[in-house]
Amino acid sequence: MALRLLQVVIPSNRKDELYNVIRGESRIESWDQVIDENRYKLSILLEVDDSEHLITKLEHHFSDTGTFRIVLYPVEATIPRPDDPDVERERGTAKEQAKKEGKGRISREELYHDLVDSTRLSWVFAVLMLASTVVAATGILRNSEAIIIGSMVIAPLLGPNVALSLATTLADFHLAKNAMRVIITGIGISLIFAILIGLILEIDPTAHQIANRTQPNLGDIGLSLASGIAGALAFTTGVASALVGVMVAVALLPPLVVLGMLIGAGQWQPATGAMLLLFINIICINLSGVLTFVVQGIKPSHWGEEGKARNTTRVAISIWIFLLLILTISLYYSHINFDLL
Repeated sequence: MALRLLQVVIPSNRKDELYNVIRGESRIESWDQVIDENRYKLSILLEVDDSEHLITKLEHHFSDTGTFRIVLYPVEATIPRPDDPDVERERGTAKEQAKKEGKGRISREELYHDLVDSTRLSWVFAVLMLASTVVAATGILRNSEAIIIGSMVIAPLLGPNVALSLATTLADFHLAKNAMRVIITGIGISLIFAILIGLILEIDPTAHQIANRTQPNLGDIGLSLASGIAGALAFTTGVASALVGVMVAVALLPPLVVLGMLIGAGQWQPATGAMLLLFINIICINLSGVLTFVVQGIKPSHWGEEGKARNTTRVAISIWIFLLLILTISLYYSHINFDLL
């Protein structure tokens, strides 16, 4: 059972209001501290499933105060154990529990802060993107699955793509802009370097690792949809992101590197197939990521923004599905033309 320690700081004269707000909320234990004559702090130990609902209530009631702040800590362990019968637990009513959503995941705020760092451009991201491209290109040219998988473990595009899905779900255009900037920059770095490799080295479009990524099929759509779901769940449930990064990278990095090398080598026809696969993967990863967040009940903290977020999500999902249908039709006809040849 994952636990969180939530600390809330409010004006001292609103202490009674704070206890009225948290009354009936599920928590394991709580204790207070008077910081000074103007500030009062309450620390609450609770399950991770209960943190988002409580954070939202506290923010609605106290965000108008200058001293208000919430700090959320992950808890590695606590003694005595929460499940021990000696530990008294305050349980909410069935009505309150029914209002809570997103069971089995971290809070919206925790998820947001985990992803926002991945939307900042830095020299570390550029180096990781370049390194993963070098390793992927080496594996493709040597026809080595092991080396290609090694490039996927780096997974620099995992965070920005999941952040874009979250931004779509929350209608957070600032986060979406930053995520798109990082994604486009990362793709540009990888593509340019792969083109240089194609200009320098001899590229055989019939090689196994290259040919596999120039003839996309319906199985690739299923793979990229699964990658998007895995990427979203990695951040919301704590699945090892390095392992999930392999799934996202298998859908994005190899076809991107193959596309660049074929462009550099002047192999335009197979390059078209690699580009089609890359676009399908980007669309499917973001589509399934958004759907996963919606199913998990992730929505804005302010009630007034929920309608805007729902509309934005519907429009985004409709666009992704429309583009996917167009690319699927293109994929179908490209296979017909290939068979005729």
